Amino acid sequence: MAEDLLNLREFSFVSAVVRMLLALAAGAVVGYGRARKQRNAGLRTYMLTSVGAALTILISMYEYQMVGSQWAFAEAVAELKFDGTRFAAQVINGIGFLAAGTIIAAAHQQVSGLTSAIGLFSAACIGIAAGAGFYEGVLLGVLVVVIAMEAMKPLELEYKRHLRNINIHVAFNAMENMNEITRAITREGAQIFDMDFEQDEGAEQPSAILSLKLSKQNSSHSSILSSIAELPCVVSVQELIS
Repeated sequence: MAEDLLNLREFSFVSAVVRMLLALAAGAVVGYGRARKQRNAGLRTYMLTSVGAALTILISMYEYQMVGSQWAFAEAVAELKFDGTRFAAQVINGIGFLAAGTIIAAAHQQVSGLTSAIGLFSAACIGIAAGAGFYEGVLLGVLVVVIAMEAMKPLELEYKRHLRNINIHVAFNAMENMNEITRAITREGAQIFDMDFEQDEGAEQPSAILSLKLSKQNSSHSSILSSIAELPCVVSVQELIS
């Protein structure tokens, strides 16, 4: 087993096939969860990103091998200086353009796609590791990335729901209703430290995004949301969780 692993670390056709397939599988594992959730970057995007990064490293290894053998004369004449690490550096730079395309502005001043963007960056790094034959790094990287992107999300949401700081979006009938909403928030012991009114031409009712700090005695998010929702002037209220 150990001898086979050592052989796969050598640059050959067999090891290149294994590394490409490993990069493909790693990208599929990372991208499966995003595809299932209908995110901007889906299964094929992650797979192709990982495979492309792996192929880039394989190209650098191929060129390094050729420079030391069949291209040695041309290298000496042209006085070339080969640096295979620059291929990986260009992959990291280039992935930024792809990742930026997954980040979009959502409603109520929210931004979505950040997790997809960093997921693509991680998939590219995993692909680089696969192309370089760092098999342990690929397996560990996939495990950690999947845990962070999938298993940790419910824990993150639960943590945010227990924070004293909360952002809410409130839609109401008229601007003069804002005083009534403010009083309801104050009665719950919460403080308003930021208020931003939204000016949507197509919206039937005015709305605002409120940044609140709940009291230590009453830090329940559902309690403050219920108090606001019970007001006759309020059309809708929702917590904004990024």
